[in-house]
Amino acid sequence: MAVLICGSFAFDNIMVFKDRFANHILPDKIHILNVSFLVPELRREFGGCAGNIAYNLKLLGGEPLPMGTVGSDFAPYAEWLDHCGIDRRFVAEKTGTLTAQAFITTDLDDNQITAFHPGAMSFAHENRVGDAHGVTLGIVSPDGREAMIEHAAQFAAAGISFIFDPGQGLPMFDGEDLRRFIGQATWVTVNDYEWQLLQDRTGMSERAVLEQVDALIVTRGANGSTIYTGSEAHYIAAVKPARIADPTGCGDAYRAGLLYGLSNGLDWEISGRIASLMGAIKIEQPGTQNHRCSRAELAARYEREFGDALPGS
Repeated sequence: MAVLICGSFAFDNIMVFKDRFANHILPDKIHILNVSFLVPELRREFGGCAGNIAYNLKLLGGEPLPMGTVGSDFAPYAEWLDHCGIDRRFVAEKTGTLTAQAFITTDLDDNQITAFHPGAMSFAHENRVGDAHGVTLGIVSPDGREAMIEHAAQFAAAGISFIFDPGQGLPMFDGEDLRRFIGQATWVTVNDYEWQLLQDRTGMSERAVLEQVDALIVTRGANGSTIYTGSEAHYIAAVKPARIADPTGCGDAYRAGLLYGLSNGLDWEISGRIASLMGAIKIEQPGTQNHRCSRAELAARYEREFGDALPGS
């Protein structure tokens, strides 16, 4: 089953400052801040929620259909998607713009200073869910504000089941916006911080959300995740990674696992386990699309972690 993944594409420019920001920022001069950091290490990674989710879903053997807007500099990313066998017919290039860019500088204490340029992402609302004929499952992941609103409404109007995944886009929306998203969605997934913010802004409890959606999924990093469905709560333990290289993109990997389970009619327990496993595989490698895992390796690790065979293997 093809899955329509509405969200962002971005280049992540990651820099490492071999010192501590605190040694170079004077608290009493913060009002006239003018600093420069030497960053001998720089790497450029493929990122963005739509790209990351699509990559992970493809690793699982799914059929991702990412939908997003990109700039005239997208060629290297396009080649990567083609190499991965990811269908990009709904990735629209906007001439005269750049693909969204994040510039992330990390110091020795893992503090980060990030600048984000949305670029072509600002035009994502021009994409139409209805252009993806025959799709019966989708996700609204972080993207331009108007795009997230439009795509959720289009999914709902077309009767297409979808996950609402506000992620880092959540602060763009007020309580009324979020209540509307919840009313339109089939499932909602957030991390624990986002779940608290969602409750604060909407005034909705877990019970109130579950009166609107079929499932609420809350992830808690190393503390696992909980999938709430009606009167049931399925606790999913976090898979312990072999090493922790980079947590960036773990949430997207987890969501790909959920989409794989939903598209294959798996129950929540199995879907959550696959999602947890994908998060662990991602965290073991730097960047968001540098991890590799064959179907046979996935099946072997799933059985080792959970004592059961991976469905379909």
